[in-house]
Amino acid sequence: MEGGVHKADQTEFRDCLHLTWKQPYILRLAFSAGIGGLLFGYDTGVISGALLYIQDDFKQVEKSTVLQETIVSMAVAGAIIGAGLGGWMNDRFGRKPSILIADLLFFIGAIVMAVAPIPGIIILGRIFVGLGVGMASMTSPLYISEASPARIRGALVSTNGLLITGGQFLSYLINLAFTKAPGTWRWMLGVAGIPAFVQFILMLMLPESPRWLYRKDRKEDAVNILRKIYPPSEVDTEIEALRQSVEAEIAEEGSVGGDGLFNKLKQAFSSTVVRRGLMAGVLCQVAQQFVGINTVMYYSPTIVQLAGFASNSTALALSLITSGLNAVGSIVSIYFVDRAGRRRLMLLSLVGIVTCLALLGGVFFGAASHSPAVSNVETRLFGNYTCSDYTPASGIRWKCTDCLKAASDCGFCAHGGNKLLPGACLASADAVKDACHAGHREWYTKGCPSNFGWLALIALGAYIISYSPGMGTVPWIVNSEIYPLRFRGLCGGLAAVANWVSNLIVAQTFLSLTEALGAAPTFLLFCGLSALAFVLIFFFVPETKGLQFEEVEKMLEKKGYRAWKKNSVKP
Repeated sequence: MEGGVHKADQTEFRDCLHLTWKQPYILRLAFSAGIGGLLFGYDTGVISGALLYIQDDFKQVEKSTVLQETIVSMAVAGAIIGAGLGGWMNDRFGRKPSILIADLLFFIGAIVMAVAPIPGIIILGRIFVGLGVGMASMTSPLYISEASPARIRGALVSTNGLLITGGQFLSYLINLAFTKAPGTWRWMLGVAGIPAFVQFILMLMLPESPRWLYRKDRKEDAVNILRKIYPPSEVDTEIEALRQSVEAEIAEEGSVGGDGLFNKLKQAFSSTVVRRGLMAGVLCQVAQQFVGINTVMYYSPTIVQLAGFASNSTALALSLITSGLNAVGSIVSIYFVDRAGRRRLMLLSLVGIVTCLALLGGVFFGAASHSPAVSNVETRLFGNYTCSDYTPASGIRWKCTDCLKAASDCGFCAHGGNKLLPGACLASADAVKDACHAGHREWYTKGCPSNFGWLALIALGAYIISYSPGMGTVPWIVNSEIYPLRFRGLCGGLAAVANWVSNLIVAQTFLSLTEALGAAPTFLLFCGLSALAFVLIFFFVPETKGLQFEEVEKMLEKKGYRAWKKNSVKP
């Protein structure tokens, strides 16, 4: 962005509403590009609900935790590659072609998943979608920032972040809407093709970024676009500002060895300031993922089922609350990030996260220890459908949790009168599930009935409220402020890759951890990692609130937390 980092405040939002009302062309530019953020949010959120129904249609998915994790995480793996390709394509071919290609990837991925005959094709579609997500994450905010008037740029760029969380919320609504439709998950995944098609058509009618055109020496085209964005009285001033900014950028690239990546890396790591900034930036990005947020975003309905809510539609409806809270938290962060400061907001956020994860761990421990017993009488009501590992004659008293952990594939059919009374441990099959439901009973394959379910939901909601305004948004802001200007693109890219890789690790291991350790120890593990993140951020991440880039650079030259703290406190 020209002139450095742009963050929105209340005045900027008021100016944004006023200016876009007077010049709707600006809103058209921002909205058209912002659909990429909506697709980003939708495609990362929709799989959480679709996975429940994919398991119903493909038994190999239901039986394989690794396969479930792979279906979820391949979009993240694709995003890592897509982000790298997006950065290269943005510079080589322009912002507009990059968005169009991302739309094609979104559309192809949605169609491939919607018609997938086997799980392998779903995974292929998820890779296509992930490539689109990665490209959109790089390109949409860049296009908006470069095609927006300077005084409302922060507000318009902030709307891209809101559209991402809005897309996640929309995905939960769509999931809920299609729970009773034939094809369920096919509709859930396929609907993403519609906004991708709409954005493709809209972007065909919009211009390239004026900054990219100016950089490619197509100055006349850039000026013509600026005349559509700015009032006549401001055009000349903006053209001059653009010229100075592009020239400064070219000079900065020359100071770090031109376009050679190896030269840039060598100079970056030879600088104490850059190393310290990169350590802080990468730490924030890795911590953002290892506090476990995407266990909630990707597996929220599954977590709700682990808490004792058996129905798919109920799990989706309750998961909608967490997604809505995440969207609200993104709005709240806009008002607090420049008041509380970056470092303080992250630390406060982590205190809440640690508390909520500890509470979640305790709730799941309580739910497991108070799970209903398995009754011989109840089990015999279902004839020959008894779980093969359950042997009443052994004298060992089983509970629901023992039934679900059995080596063979078993489920728990709750008591018809009161789900907390002893129930039946049965072989898991569609016929058995139907027989259980026919008796007006609940069928459990992930979590067990308990009185702790609502407490788990409250803790989950509090976790989202703690995460979203702090660790949800601030790591990205810190990374936009903490690096010397000449290394900002390189270091920001390295930190973003660290974020995506950490995201992939969490997405690919969460279900395996819950299966191997149990839900309670898994959440306590994330609680411990969050506590460690608090300590590391406290000592290694300085406050950048209100500091110019030059001031941040001088602060990083001084060694130690005490020096950083002293020099980062500003009124």
